[in-house]
Amino acid sequence: MTSAVATTQRPPLPVRPTPHERDGRQPMPAGGRPHPQRSAVPDIDPMMSEALRRVIDDQIGPRQPGAIHQNADGAFEVIALVRDPKGTRELLKRHGAQWALIVKDVLRPRAELVAIGSVWTTSDYLVREGKATATVTVGGAR
Repeated sequence: MTSAVATTQRPPLPVRPTPHERDGRQPMPAGGRPHPQRSAVPDIDPMMSEALRRVIDDQIGPRQPGAIHQNADGAFEVIALVRDPKGTRELLKRHGAQWALIVKDVLRPRAELVAIGSVWTTSDYLVREGKATATVTVGGAR
C-alpha cells in the first residue's frame, strides 16, 4: 500500500550554500589556470644589475675556467663558466639560475661533464687557480 503523499511530486531538496572550496558550481576565472604564469625576469636598472653582478661573483667565487676546486663531493676542474641567464636556466633547469659551471670530476677516470650551480662556500677550497678569460654564452664561446 502506497500513501498518497509518496505519489505526488515533491519539490527538490534545498542546495547547501556555496562552500569555500570549488565544487563545480562556481564560475571559472578567466584563463582557466589556478596559478599565474611565470613571467620573464624583468629588466633590472643599472644600479641593481651592478649589485646582482657582485652577488653572482661572490657565489661563483674563484672558480674560473681551468681551476680545480675541492669540497665534500669531490674534486672538480672547471671547464666553462656560463653567465647567460637564459642558457643557465636551460642547463640547470632552474627558473632563477643566473650562472652555471660546467665541471669534470678529476677523481674519476672517464668522468662526464656536468653543469652545476652550487654556491662557493667555506667548505670549498681551491686546489689550482684558473684563468678568467673563457665565459660561455648559449651560442658559443666568448
